Amino acid sequence: MVEEFAFDNADERRKVRQNGTGWIEVIAGSMFSGKSEELIRRLKRARIARQKVQVFKPQIDARYSIEEIASHSGQKHDSIPVANTAEMLGHVQHDTEVIGIDEGQFFDMAIIDAVNTLAASGKRVIIAGLDQDYTGRPFEPMPQLLSIAEFITKTHAICVKCGSTANYSQRTVESEARVEVGAADKYEARCRQCFIPHADSPTLHD
Repeated sequence: MVEEFAFDNADERRKVRQNGTGWIEVIAGSMFSGKSEELIRRLKRARIARQKVQVFKPQIDARYSIEEIASHSGQKHDSIPVANTAEMLGHVQHDTEVIGIDEGQFFDMAIIDAVNTLAASGKRVIIAGLDQDYTGRPFEPMPQLLSIAEFITKTHAICVKCGSTANYSQRTVESEARVEVGAADKYEARCRQCFIPHADSPTLHD
C-alpha cells in the first residue's frame, strides 16, 4: 500500500530539474510495506529513461542478496554494498543522475549532509527505509531525512493479526538490540492496536 503526498508529482520534479538542482525522495514505512519494491520501481523507470543510475545498500543487510537490493516480494536490483556514508560517496560518479539508497535507517548520521550535497549538485536521490524501530520510536537518520526531502512517500503493510493497515514492525524474537536484521523470521507487520512495543516472542509470555 503506497500513499504519495501532494508534492510528489511530475510537474514539481520538472521545476526542480529546470532550476539546475536535484532533489531528495524518501520512501518510509514499516517492514513488509513495499518500500524496496517502490524504490526498485522508480530505479527501473529511471533506467528506461536512459538516466545513469547508481544504487547503494548497507553491508549489514545481506538477507536476500549481498550485491542486490531486494524486496520481500522477490524483486531485485543491482547495488553496491557499503560500510558507511563515506564509502558510498567514494563510489558516486560525477555523471550519475539518479542515486538509490535502500535501508536508509542503517546508515550513519553523515548520510544527511551527504544526500543534501548530492541533491545540490543536481542528482535525484531516492532513499527507502524504516521510519520506526521495533519499539515504535523514530529510527534515525530517517526522521532527519524526511525533514529535508522534497518528496515523501509513506507505505503501509497489512496487519497479520487483524488485517488492518499496519504501520509498525513487530519483533517476534527475544532481542533488545535496536538493529536486528531479519525478515519474516523475526518480524511481523502490525497495526497500532495489535503492536507490542517490545519483542513479542511466545517464550516471553510463558
